[in-house]
Amino acid sequence: MTEAILLVGGKGTRLRPLTVHTPKPMVRAAGVPFLTHQLARARAAGVEHIVLATSYLAEVFEPYFGDGSSLGLHLEYVTEEEPLGTGGAIRNAAARLRSGPDEPVLVFNGDILTGLDIGALVRTHGTSGADVSLHLTKVSDPRAYGLVPTDGTGRVLAFLEKPQTPEEIVTDQINAGAYVFRRSVIDTIPAGRPVSVERETFPELLSAGAHLQGMVDSTYWLDLGTPAAFVRGSADLVLGRAPSPAVPGRCGDRLVLPTATVAPDAKLAGGTVVGEGAFVAEGARVFGSTILPGAVIEPGAVVTDSLIGSRARVGERSVLTGTVVGDGAVVGPDNELREGVRVWCDARIPAGAVRFSSDQ
Repeated sequence: MTEAILLVGGKGTRLRPLTVHTPKPMVRAAGVPFLTHQLARARAAGVEHIVLATSYLAEVFEPYFGDGSSLGLHLEYVTEEEPLGTGGAIRNAAARLRSGPDEPVLVFNGDILTGLDIGALVRTHGTSGADVSLHLTKVSDPRAYGLVPTDGTGRVLAFLEKPQTPEEIVTDQINAGAYVFRRSVIDTIPAGRPVSVERETFPELLSAGAHLQGMVDSTYWLDLGTPAAFVRGSADLVLGRAPSPAVPGRCGDRLVLPTATVAPDAKLAGGTVVGEGAFVAEGARVFGSTILPGAVIEPGAVVTDSLIGSRARVGERSVLTGTVVGDGAVVGPDNELREGVRVWCDARIPAGAVRFSSDQ
């Protein structure tokens, strides 16, 4: 296998305001756009040619990655004029593929951080003779996911919608968002209209008697669809819990990018990232958080499990926990923001304006 399709067209609405100006795969995780980690892992597995299926803010990708040569890849870009769903995006990108009808094509999603053994998935596809092979992972609570039961040989038996009752939970295996397609199967997906591989393509293939093979790989897996998950994924990359050859530095408790400035007595821990040109002032404490380029953390501020956008500012003594601060926003001094708060891009919160505890 030498080529792949990478689906990067989603709007990332659950990640807003991070995705107001930046498509989700380009939001920085562990110091580089998240997409960089996926491209580097694909290259390490032997992939040489990748077609990026873009849609939302499509113009951002090519200026950054170019032809992919800096990563040892050949990249091409296909843009959907209207969102086509996962299946439609795969079909739309297929015109740029070079594989023969029976050759394998890797397809993966631009918002999944995983330690999947890509080579093992490809080998499973080849030895089983499958039409499509799916990466499956086991989760402790499968109620939020579609279930994929398999037989003793790994052959997929069904695709079940999110279970509503305990009786419907027949397996803890879920679709983990990476596939290997026989090239000719991609050509059977209807062109020019929205198609979901999960709800339409896979069930129809199964009904038609096609061979769909599941491979359970329960290494690291995280859907980066929410701000809390994205912050956690970035920290796990820095800490070395999630594997990536693209982390720009040694794994450890913190990652400080070139041109960032951190005061000698500031404390950084828990996989914190401080981006280029950012500044963390004296007495500040930052744990498990991502500080994007150009952001400022003022003296005595405490930032935990949060993401601070580009050029944003957190004022003196402000305490942020589980918070997202959009690009260019300013949180004035002596504010207290807790889990779930999202400060929109360029917003201004005056000094002492928001608190959850008393002022005593």
